[in-house]
Amino acid sequence: MTTFVPKEVQAGLDRARLARMKKASRLRISVDDKTYKVLRMWKTGFSIDAETAPQLRGLVDLYDGAIHLFQCLIIANERDEDEMLFEFKRLTAVSEQPAIDFVRDPDAPIALLGRAS
Repeated sequence: MTTFVPKEVQAGLDRARLARMKKASRLRISVDDKTYKVLRMWKTGFSIDAETAPQLRGLVDLYDGAIHLFQCLIIANERDEDEMLFEFKRLTAVSEQPAIDFVRDPDAPIALLGRAS
């Protein structure tokens, strides 16, 4: 039994695989008011469609739908068939609260109550 697949069939399979990854992923990156769909993400990086991907480098924002997940410092790593692979140099989780630069006293009041008139 051979595992040879004609080039046309292989190209069709690759297009179908890429379309399935685009449809299934909710992740996207935002750079300079432009967004790109993330096809795959792993611990040290992510990939986007090589046809629409510019040579990105620097600071990007990573979203899951409308939820801002991470601010990332990235570099383009390599092209792998239809995907452009990027590597994280820094991955910082986004918080809904501002960072505090002091130690909070565990017994400190949460809020101040006004006087009843």
